[in-house]
Amino acid sequence: MAQEQQRTSQVIIVGARLHPLRDIYHLLLRASWTRAISLLGAVYVVMNLAFAICYWRLGGVANMTPGSFKDAFFFSVQTMATIGYGGMYPQSEIANVLMTIESICGVFVTAIFTGLVFSKFARASARIVFSRNVVIGPHDGVKTLMLRIGNDRNDSVLDARVRCVLTRTVHTAEGKTFYRMVDLKLARDVAPVLARAFVIMHPIDEDSPLFGLTPADYVEQEIEVMVSVSGLDETTMQPVHAVFSYEDPQILHDHRLADVLSEKPNGNIIMDVRRFHDVERI
Repeated sequence: MAQEQQRTSQVIIVGARLHPLRDIYHLLLRASWTRAISLLGAVYVVMNLAFAICYWRLGGVANMTPGSFKDAFFFSVQTMATIGYGGMYPQSEIANVLMTIESICGVFVTAIFTGLVFSKFARASARIVFSRNVVIGPHDGVKTLMLRIGNDRNDSVLDARVRCVLTRTVHTAEGKTFYRMVDLKLARDVAPVLARAFVIMHPIDEDSPLFGLTPADYVEQEIEVMVSVSGLDETTMQPVHAVFSYEDPQILHDHRLADVLSEKPNGNIIMDVRRFHDVERI
């Protein structure tokens, strides 16, 4: 039930001020474990290389092979990691000053790295999956916009609240292009327990902003449907959320979602998540 759908376009921000030092914490929290560990490891190596160059050029470390950058690097690692084997140790004033500075840097680096790793472990991340397409078709005699969401973990999302927002391109009386956002009223916007599958439905009746629109109107008005889901992770009891957007090519008219539930003769209910993204033409 992995999410594979990609958006067909994206917003490119121009002219925004960058705050690299203030944003790097959030960047590392959002990054994958592989990227985060690789970046932290690279920072650690670069800092040791910088101090190793100083030891190598200034000397003053006992038992270090003269001119050996390798020994200088390993001494730097021992100092920053507070290992201190004792085979090499500072014996000059400048080497002791460098050792003191590196020890202070090592304390801060260890604290920052520990905090980031703990935060990534403690942070609850949602694995809410959205169906690849939104479908429009009859449901109980009413034309309805439908999509499916589900939790791709073995636990559940409690009190999951869903919100759908329609974005359309309109032209004002002044001739300006305006992207209008309208909330779509859902048949049910709360799932007490969100497990593997939950169908979100918006009846397209006289009160719907989609009432009377043809497939050509969807293209002309650049219709986009944004869906947001928020709730509590059952295991960690921490808030989780997810957002996904559907553009016109992902909105299928005269289709319905394929059934994922079936009943066996003994009364057991089977949920086939392999059909999570499947749709059927009406």
